[in-house]
Amino acid sequence: MDRIYAPWRIEWVERETDPIEGCPFCVLPEREDDRESRIVAYSDRNYVLLNNAPYNPGHAMVIPREHREDPTDLDDATLFDHAKLKRATLEALRRDVDPDGINTGQNLGDAAAGGSVDHLHTHVVPRWNGDTNFMPVTGETKVIVEAIDRTYGHLHAGFAAGDDVVDPGDAEAGAAVELDFDI
Repeated sequence: MDRIYAPWRIEWVERETDPIEGCPFCVLPEREDDRESRIVAYSDRNYVLLNNAPYNPGHAMVIPREHREDPTDLDDATLFDHAKLKRATLEALRRDVDPDGINTGQNLGDAAAGGSVDHLHTHVVPRWNGDTNFMPVTGETKVIVEAIDRTYGHLHAGFAAGDDVVDPGDAEAGAAVELDFDI
């Protein structure tokens, strides 16, 4: 499916290539600027990353810090922390992005993942009534209506207003929200 991006995307298109050696989901949390890496929130064992090629504005992924390929490979504490961070992501999206619905899911294995990284991640995709219209149906084209930097601000604010916040971070300074769950 083709995607049509607004002119603000030219900055992303013309950026210098950022070759990531190894798994991007392992490398990105090690960088200093969370906003530049698109990491909006951390918990003890997982983090939330905005999808760089979103299906809709607010399309995020909940990712274990430890490289694992399947949910059955996670220890109980990481699995529970992952579930709690997914719940916090749903709450943050509902607070500040206000979708009409949300899809969540995991693509496990090569056939399901379409060649994406083998590091487990759960997609969380906000949906709005009417977000599927004639463009993707007849034109095989998806129109993304919001800049990812603006989406980052919305989702960051949604996380910062949550109950499990240890450090609200500073979105403008590039710091993600830190959460702590009772596990």
